[in-house]
Amino acid sequence: MMKFQMDVKSVFLYGRIDEEVYVCQPPGFEDPKFPDHVCKLDKALYGVHQGPRKWYETLSSFLLANNFKRGTIDKTLFFKKSNQHIMLVQIYVGDIIFGSTNESLCKDFESLMKSKFEMSSMGELTFFLGLQVKKTPTGIFISQSKYVKDILQRFKLTDCKALGTPMSKTTSLSPDLEEEDVDQHQYRAMIGSLMYLTASRPDIIFATCLCARFQANPKVSHMLAVKRIFRYLKEAPGLGLWYPRNEDFQFMAYTDSDYGGCNISKKSTSGGCQFLGSRIVSWQCKKQSCVSTSTSEAEYIAASSCCAQVIWIQNQMKDYGVKLFNTPIQIDNSSAISITNNPVKHSKTKHIDIRYHFIRDCAENKLIHLVKVDTEHNLADLFTKAFDEGRFRYLITAIGMINFE
Repeated sequence: MMKFQMDVKSVFLYGRIDEEVYVCQPPGFEDPKFPDHVCKLDKALYGVHQGPRKWYETLSSFLLANNFKRGTIDKTLFFKKSNQHIMLVQIYVGDIIFGSTNESLCKDFESLMKSKFEMSSMGELTFFLGLQVKKTPTGIFISQSKYVKDILQRFKLTDCKALGTPMSKTTSLSPDLEEEDVDQHQYRAMIGSLMYLTASRPDIIFATCLCARFQANPKVSHMLAVKRIFRYLKEAPGLGLWYPRNEDFQFMAYTDSDYGGCNISKKSTSGGCQFLGSRIVSWQCKKQSCVSTSTSEAEYIAASSCCAQVIWIQNQMKDYGVKLFNTPIQIDNSSAISITNNPVKHSKTKHIDIRYHFIRDCAENKLIHLVKVDTEHNLADLFTKAFDEGRFRYLITAIGMINFE
């Protein structure tokens, strides 16, 4: 599938607004006869709150009128099927990625868009929203190595000592009020930079999310933990995700949880990842919203969160013409499997919030099924705890992260 990129010039100026919106006369363009009058807007302007929504309505109406269909789950995805070929269009405000199994459909789409909007063709997809996309005959490599070098330079850490893991196995962060304060703005800027990097670096998401919990009142120990993540990035700035060509399309997921890992609230952390073939396509790391009273409960809640993501991906893939059912979710806790497969209430589970039990319905309807996996081979471990360098290297290699350089 060939993938291309386009950019809409002055994107918000294409949206027509329905509401009555008035603006002051622009400086230098005041009417000398009516200097106190205001202008009624006909089209959206940059800075008008309705701008993004009106542009989306304009673009989607145009694509739907030209026989495209809107995605069932992702409303910024548009697709068109022609015989055995499919055309995919993904929208991000004024940036558009499009691709097709037939290159002539891409050329037709480019001509169609230029007939309505003023567009800039940017050729094959190589760089999008900070993501570097490198296409080779054997697959596609996605990384953010340029962004890594930029943030290392921004925070003056280009000369720091490199380390092999983003967090020490013995690190235990807590809100020690007696410890010395650090600059909140600096700390939050560093966390924000790292959060954006997790779009292609699942290896740092656990350490980043753990440090993000202390943004309200960061201390020296928290800053040291954040700087360690940057020292790890210095070690491997070119690490990214490798998606090999002609691989099997089996869909599977892994789920895991720690138990009471948060030193503040004693809540557990859910981790999950989803794979198409042997390569990761989605990953999650999130502190649970309630305190679990057992490892089984923590694992069951994590499995329910993973199941929700699996169902979302299944529905998303239908728009691509791929139907996925009975997805295996690998989990290393036998009790969580039993709770899912045995929908009988008893004293050990009746306190679990009802919203987590939808995984039982998904299992009964053959949308998913839980599979026992050995803890050593549970790849979702990467998103729930810190490891020594040997175990950490095994996990990031297993999910398909390589250093292409």
